[in-house]
Amino acid sequence: MRTLLLDSPFSRLGYLYATAVGLVWGFIWSTGRVERVDGLFVFRGLPKWAFGRGGSCVGACYLTDHNVTADVLEHEVVHKRQWQRYGMLFPLMYLLAGRNPLRNRFEIEAGLEKGGYLRTRGRSSVGSQRPQQP
Repeated sequence: MRTLLLDSPFSRLGYLYATAVGLVWGFIWSTGRVERVDGLFVFRGLPKWAFGRGGSCVGACYLTDHNVTADVLEHEVVHKRQWQRYGMLFPLMYLLAGRNPLRNRFEIEAGLEKGGYLRTRGRSSVGSQRPQQP
């Protein structure tokens, strides 16, 4: 069952569906530049209510207001890969992993420092994202 769902045609369909939803949402609400970086559609200028935390990855789409750095994009590309692997199971699995990014296995896999959840070694500040209290 595990191989039937992970990295399978079923997960691929879920990933493509999520990407279609992300594209529609991004094109409706984005007021900023739209670009493609490492296979990720990056939508800037969305209102804060249109995404979670500093930004949200939906399929191959990253939706944010202005939280776009090389580190954040690298972090979001990992989330894109998670969407590819799990398809529409990913939102449920992410929810079950918890809102605390410091304990969420998907945020840990994507890199807490690159996602702005931890201070980068040698720097005194972090990006625009801050960890939420549990």
